[in-house]
Amino acid sequence: MSYSVKDYMDKEFPTIELEASVVDVAKLLTKQGKGYVIVLEKGKPFGIVTDWDLVSKILAVEKDPKKTPLRNITSSPLITIDPDQDLLKASETMQAKGIKRVPVVKGGVIYGVITSINIAQKCGEYVNKSVKDILRWSFPIG
Repeated sequence: MSYSVKDYMDKEFPTIELEASVVDVAKLLTKQGKGYVIVLEKGKPFGIVTDWDLVSKILAVEKDPKKTPLRNITSSPLITIDPDQDLLKASETMQAKGIKRVPVVKGGVIYGVITSINIAQKCGEYVNKSVKDILRWSFPIG
């Protein structure tokens, strides 16, 4: 199976500047419903904040989201992958790093985000097609 990340990444993704507040991130997470926000510093990819970051770094430790700098809950440096990278390599990177989302970046520009769901859906399609092919060749009709 050889599929490029660029063909299966989400091309629409939420972003926010590093100067924003944690409350702004929470509102954006709620509005977008993707579970993550890419944090930019002067328009360049800087890090990522997930819904889990809000729970574990703000709520669980009873920090005030209005007083906590976004930098304090942002996962940085950002782990990225090239748009031409194979989906299998993206999956291996995600598994090795224990992450579910990887921004797709080339030359300092973010083009999308590949998620474990994107990969699982593509693998499901591949397996489904393979099983159908096996059945078609094993049990020809007519």
